[in-house]
Amino acid sequence: MDAQHVVVIGAGIVGASIGWRLASRGARVTIVDQGEPGSGASSHSFAWINAGAKEPVGYHNLNRRSLEMWSRLADALGQDMGLRWGGKVSWEADADAAQALLSRVQQLQAWGYPTRQVSRAELQELEPSLSIGPLAAAEYSENEGQVEPQMVVDACLNRLREFEASILSGVEVIGLSKDSRARVDSVRTTGGDFDADVVVVAAGASTTAVAAMAGVNVPQAESPGVVIRTSPMPRLLHNVPVVYAPPLEDGRREIHMRQCPDGRLMIGEGDQESLAEDDSQAHADDLLARACQHLPGLAGAEAVPVPVGWRPMPLDGYPVMGFAPEAPNVYVALTHSGVTLCPVLSQLAALEICEGARADAVLGPYRPERFADVTPEAAAQMAHPRARHR
Repeated sequence: MDAQHVVVIGAGIVGASIGWRLASRGARVTIVDQGEPGSGASSHSFAWINAGAKEPVGYHNLNRRSLEMWSRLADALGQDMGLRWGGKVSWEADADAAQALLSRVQQLQAWGYPTRQVSRAELQELEPSLSIGPLAAAEYSENEGQVEPQMVVDACLNRLREFEASILSGVEVIGLSKDSRARVDSVRTTGGDFDADVVVVAAGASTTAVAAMAGVNVPQAESPGVVIRTSPMPRLLHNVPVVYAPPLEDGRREIHMRQCPDGRLMIGEGDQESLAEDDSQAHADDLLARACQHLPGLAGAEAVPVPVGWRPMPLDGYPVMGFAPEAPNVYVALTHSGVTLCPVLSQLAALEICEGARADAVLGPYRPERFADVTPEAAAQMAHPRARHR
């Protein structure tokens, strides 16, 4: 029996990892991306691996399961992907914000998550390079980490090439042709047409438009975001890879930062609920100046703006995973939390596509049919970003 041919639309961290899982199970894989692999939302992600900011408990547990799979995924791919553990620290200077932080810590502890309140002395010991300033409460989540999405994408594509997969960049999908059973039998692209047994739509923010070609409704909320990078610096964060620091003054957002393997720092502000579109040099310089207040070693760094990125954001904030009733061989794979959820979602997608299984006990709440009857008007009213589901 011939191996089934799966066309994966999208070569970000989700699409590339699903493609590799499928090929490793014997599928013949073609990956199509309208840009360069990893150049979409993956290139703008803060790339923090965590389950601490995820609610309710079922979604928290899905993220925690995936977090705990990351080391095994890295071992299986066999390449350096910038995976670094050591946890995340955050602190608050404002009394109300501190109480909210401590409430989150208590909730997470009740769910068995390894986070805890720490004193000023403990925080300084965890990361001596920080300038803490006023502190009302601090926490440390010891099991969190970071990864480099582009390195993950490259590792997956390198393994795919070992399976003789076809990887097409700069190729746009312009249509999905259906047969008499409503199954997509051909993917029409600017680079030619491809017959398909299964089509995986993992196109990030473009998923809505691509899925619509097959009559599948996958509404999203708009979610622009801005991060900056710095020029390469010596190692500044020695123990804890991810830092969330409080606002310096009323009305200013908090600062979060991490250091990449090449020495550059990635810096953002606010949370993932923020709708940020200012990718100017002036804004980048301001972010860097504020970060310097918390991490004095950044003095002398140069701020490098990153163009505003449009992040995948399912309408209700939760993943959309599974075959679509309107097109039974179209598998949708859309999530805002692509970095954290990449290991588990790629594994489950391969299980469902290659084995014909239905992982409803895990993916049941996240099926695409929940949006089948949502009209564009209703979607516009419902749309809102969901920071807690990043």
